Amino acid sequence: MKNIRNFSIVAHIDHGKSTLSDRIIQICNGLPKREMKNRILDSMELERERGITIKAQSVSLQYKSISGKKFLLNLIDTPGHVNFSYEVSRSLYACEGVLLIIDSTQGVEAQTLANCRFALKMKLKIIPVLNKIDLPTSNISKSIKQIEEIIGITSKNYIKCSAKTGKGIIELLEKIIRFIPHPNGCNKHKLQALIIDSWFDNYLGVIILIRIKNGILFENSKIKIINTGYIFKVEKVGIFTPKKIYKKCLKSGEIGWAICGTKNISSISVGNTITNFNNEEKIFVEKINKINPQIYISLFPIKSEKYKMLKDGIKKLSLNDNALHYETEHSNVLGFGFRCGFVGLLHMEIIKERLEREYYVDIISTSPNVIYKIFTKKNKVLYVDNPSKFPEKQYIKYIEEPFSKCTILSPIKFFGKIINLCIEKRGKQIKTKYFDNQVCMIYQIPTSEIIIDFFDRLKSISKGYASLEYKFLKYKKSDVVKLDILINSEKIDPLSHIIYNNNINNFSKKILKKIKETISRHQFNISIQACIGNKIIAKENIKQLRKNVLSKCYGGDITRKKKLLQKQKYGKKKLKKVGKINMSQETFFSILKK
Repeated sequence: MKNIRNFSIVAHIDHGKSTLSDRIIQICNGLPKREMKNRILDSMELERERGITIKAQSVSLQYKSISGKKFLLNLIDTPGHVNFSYEVSRSLYACEGVLLIIDSTQGVEAQTLANCRFALKMKLKIIPVLNKIDLPTSNISKSIKQIEEIIGITSKNYIKCSAKTGKGIIELLEKIIRFIPHPNGCNKHKLQALIIDSWFDNYLGVIILIRIKNGILFENSKIKIINTGYIFKVEKVGIFTPKKIYKKCLKSGEIGWAICGTKNISSISVGNTITNFNNEEKIFVEKINKINPQIYISLFPIKSEKYKMLKDGIKKLSLNDNALHYETEHSNVLGFGFRCGFVGLLHMEIIKERLEREYYVDIISTSPNVIYKIFTKKNKVLYVDNPSKFPEKQYIKYIEEPFSKCTILSPIKFFGKIINLCIEKRGKQIKTKYFDNQVCMIYQIPTSEIIIDFFDRLKSISKGYASLEYKFLKYKKSDVVKLDILINSEKIDPLSHIIYNNNINNFSKKILKKIKETISRHQFNISIQACIGNKIIAKENIKQLRKNVLSKCYGGDITRKKKLLQKQKYGKKKLKKVGKINMSQETFFSILKK
């Protein structure tokens, strides 16, 4: 037990976590030299394409220290993007220490601050690691100053290293051994283990990643999930090195995987506690808090026959993603689908892409929405995430929308542009702090304004130097309205939006123009309207197709021509009365994509 060290690597995005993990694996001989490659722990194709870590990955390594002692290092590499902070939080429950990676060329950034605060709250030992010291733009003294001023922790235990060249990695490993405490626990006690991750394998069923707090988990033993009461037989256990290695047992303090011999996804979830099947004591190891989604969208399969595949895919992905919420939904236009909750837009994009790649389902999504708090005139409070479920305007007393607390770290020279962006997004300044040439701005901004394009525009105006971290703050009374889209006087629910009143005119004109570009012409006029309640805000018309009924008339009396035109006019009038717009699902999908 005294020779085990469990630690996570956390940092802002692009600060070198995955590269540092590669060097540690290489030095500890986790893989033969011929099998080593860059970003070895980023196992998903999507991670490699985008250059970001999406899933936290664990690896168990044997390290022989300078003194000659052998140590077992359990390392967890975590994502850096704000949308995957739930992966970081649950990884920290399995550890006694944290390596806080700081890019010495950029200094402390917003997500560094957020992750460090969470680690401090859990009373974990933190080792600040200044990475990329091999680069000519590296500024060690500035980074050390920021650690103390912005984060507020001591920098006396910091380590300088270059994950790319391997410089300083041995010193870092020695620091981990000396500074991070060994896990507490006893092999003789009854089994207590925390599920920190789980995933589905088509051949093996549900596989769980666990941290043994007390006792020993043996192969072929029976276990019980304390939270649910389900009993399973453990078929296999082992560790990642990062290869999957089979073992006879997992002992107290270790982190490893177990195959439970079940394909029932709902029976095992992250945060549950495992014990011996005959243990009646209900002692929970930790309580991993569920993440509340920030945005909601509806997902529909483009081909209705793929609905079951979409359902299976969402179920399996939600097994190890406690930030993904879903429920079934039906639309008259799009058919059966799911209303899903996500942490942010990147989280949404990743889940969508994984469903399309891993489960072969082509998906269309509606526009993202947040949860609004509606106070009715009958003194009821409704929480609504879907515009189609909004009550009529005459029944609403007032509406509150969620606001987030945004922490923005940026060089001072972009200060003015960032303030203008925050004002445009209806932000209210809470606090501003200055650190040499850095500025920390804390703003209160509506969540609906953040989720669309705030992060992209922030990166654009700051040339990539500004960083953002946000979390839910409170609900606040707001002047928002429901905008309905009518096509030939028929309301199309999936095209409804919740919009801030001052932006309603510009938005409605833009959306109507996009719809007009997509719908083909018919034998009658098509009217597209944007309205609030019964009030029409904007309108577009698609002109009817005209057939030349006079083409067969080569001459003759004018009355014959008039008769044909009158007949056509009467026919079009009749067609408009009984005719419906011929809009295929593909056309509708192209509107949503736009």
